Amino acid sequence: QVQVVESGGGLVQPGGSLRLSCAASGSIVVLYAGGWYRQAPGKQRELVANIGSDGSTNYADSVKGRFTISRDDAKNAATLQMNSLKPEDTAVYYCNLVVVLAGHEYDSWGQGTQVTVSS
Repeated sequence: QVQVVESGGGLVQPGGSLRLSCAASGSIVVLYAGGWYRQAPGKQRELVANIGSDGSTNYADSVKGRFTISRDDAKNAATLQMNSLKPEDTAVYYCNLVVVLAGHEYDSWGQGTQVTVSS
C-alpha cells in the first residue's frame, strides 16, 4: 500500500486562494497520474481535476479558469492551486494518485483536507 499525504487546506475568505499538495511515499514509486476530488456534507464525492501521465488535464466545469492541477514527478506529488474561491468550494478535498511501485500499479487516496470558504 502506498502512503499519500495531503496538506494545504484551511479557512479562506471568498475570492482568496489556497494551494493543496499531496505526495506519495514508498519504495521505487513512479507517479503515473493524479487527481483531486471533493466531498461536501450530504453530497457525493466529485472529481475536481485530474492530470494524466502525458500531462493532459481535465477540470470540473465549476472550477475551470480558477483551479490548476500540476505534477512534480521528482517528488511524486500533485498540487491543486485554487484561486477565486467561492463558498460553494467548501468541502473535504481528497488527493488520488496512481503510481507504479515495484512493477505494480496502485491507486491510492490521501486522508482528506478541509477547505472552508467563508467571510
